[in-house]
Amino acid sequence: MRVVVGIVGLLAVVGFSTASRVAGRIVILEKDNKPSPDLSNAVLYLETPASVTTAARPVTLEIAITDKTYAPHVVVVPLGSTVRFPNHDPFNHNVFSVSEPNSFDLGLYGRGETKGYTFEHPGLVRVYCNVHPRMVAYVLVMENRYYAQPANDGSFAIDDVPAGRYRLHVWHERIPSEVVKDVAASSAGGPPELQIALNARGYKWEPHRNKYGRNYPTNAGRERY
Repeated sequence: MRVVVGIVGLLAVVGFSTASRVAGRIVILEKDNKPSPDLSNAVLYLETPASVTTAARPVTLEIAITDKTYAPHVVVVPLGSTVRFPNHDPFNHNVFSVSEPNSFDLGLYGRGETKGYTFEHPGLVRVYCNVHPRMVAYVLVMENRYYAQPANDGSFAIDDVPAGRYRLHVWHERIPSEVVKDVAASSAGGPPELQIALNARGYKWEPHRNKYGRNYPTNAGRERY
């Protein structure tokens, strides 16, 4: 399936010294032209040459576990950041990932407990639960600070971007692969903003395996806790 990308115009820029930016709006093409409920779960980031790469300071944030759900569903963090997973459910969870080189296993822990992991490598990390197969969260670990998540209406802005050429990456869990587009940021002011269309018409949820590489039990999804 091809990912459709519509780009209209150039980047919105105001000279770097006065806060240059890459801005625009994404839409997701859905079956039967339905509205997209999860535009804010996309992530856009710039691939930059080493000469302009500026790392953001590591942070500590939380992805809470409530009613067998991770919230927020998608987070973006600078390299070296820690994500904590507090368990608010009255039963055990086992947070884990097999996404190399950021794989981890926090083991079983119960209500009121919190465990965390520090991400020392860039990339996409898929986070699951070894007890509940429908639980999934995504952590995108970034080497530089030029990234953004859209608002609920799909609008986004990556601020303070030095003038130059970049590759813009657009990720969403329901898109088969990242959209990558060559873009140019310059000090010329006032061009139209980016318009990006992502095609999710062929999306289908696929089960994953547990931390041992095996299928979940056949009664998974109907568990009482």
